[in-house]
Amino acid sequence: MSQYEFIAPCHFGLESVLKKEVMDLGYEIKQVEDGKVIFTGDETAFARANIFLRTTERILLKVGKFKAESFDELFEKTKALPWENYIPKDGKFWVAKATSIKSKVFSPSDIQSIMKKAIVERLKLVYKMDWFPEDGEQYPIRVTFMKDEITIGIDTSGESLHKRGYRKMASKAPITETLAAALIMLTPWKEDRILVDPFCGSGTIPIEAAMLGANIAPGMNRSFLAENWKLAPKKVWYQAIEEANDVRKKDVPMSIQGYDIDGDIIKAARQNAALAEVDSYIHFQQRPLSELSHSKKYGFIITNPPYGERLEDREALPALYKEIGNVYAKLDSWSMFLITSYEDAVKYIGRKEDKNRKIYNGMLKTYFYQFMGPRPPKKSISLSNEENE
Repeated sequence: MSQYEFIAPCHFGLESVLKKEVMDLGYEIKQVEDGKVIFTGDETAFARANIFLRTTERILLKVGKFKAESFDELFEKTKALPWENYIPKDGKFWVAKATSIKSKVFSPSDIQSIMKKAIVERLKLVYKMDWFPEDGEQYPIRVTFMKDEITIGIDTSGESLHKRGYRKMASKAPITETLAAALIMLTPWKEDRILVDPFCGSGTIPIEAAMLGANIAPGMNRSFLAENWKLAPKKVWYQAIEEANDVRKKDVPMSIQGYDIDGDIIKAARQNAALAEVDSYIHFQQRPLSELSHSKKYGFIITNPPYGERLEDREALPALYKEIGNVYAKLDSWSMFLITSYEDAVKYIGRKEDKNRKIYNGMLKTYFYQFMGPRPPKKSISLSNEENE
């Protein structure tokens, strides 16, 4: 079976989470760079990586990597790559996205047009064709220049993998599904512990937690570009879906709650949870932060409170984060994890964080503050078990 190299991009700061996910799927890590994990896998990886990985934005099939300091060099080295191994005679191919950072070759539109011409010239020679119909499957190419070194990959996913298919309605500043999943996976939360999101918006954090708890593969209910590629035969997709169904847990007892002051957005959260098939695990309620209380111990708050990106909203942030601190102080033995770009968050929460991780949400620098409560006591072994030993 052929081996391929894949590139899995992610939010800056979340590479370790994605690396563990890839390793848990059984694929070998080749390299970890800022904002991406590169791994090797056979043809099953086309399907399994797209269907099972929660924290990557897309899966790219790596075609090549080389240094180019001029457009002539870019053309010749692109032309030298074995494009015929990836793109068939009728394939529709184009450079969908080009980014350039600290490189001599920096114009995205020029990079796109020059690389397209180079690929056409290569395929003309190999296929002995002067014209390509491009009426077959799609092969969008994504390239990144970093310090004159270009990495080239073909997108196997299509729409970004954060689009699970369940979020039909979103709040004003939604957190992406991939980021929400990664944040939960950075905490010690497990499905037998209480989880509350007091700023749940359209329900992304509670829904991703429920999917994790029930081991529901995030890509089960959507399609991918590579489904009809000859490189990734239909059988690998059927096998991956069958695997996803086999590992899914049924009727997991979970206590996940999502609150928001906006009644309409709570209705949307319920609809989204139903589409994700996790509505039975989550209790959504219109409720202000001030009313958050819980009688049970050792629960978790995992949340994405308002950042105050607009000037008029920023004025309300000191009071909001002070209230978060007051509410959390009353929750005996709980842990709290929150992501925010507000740099004075800890000052107003009134407690020093135990951990702080910088994560880039797009171009926005955010902080994932972690306030750790005590671990729950281990469940004692029953007397009958002790007698049996």
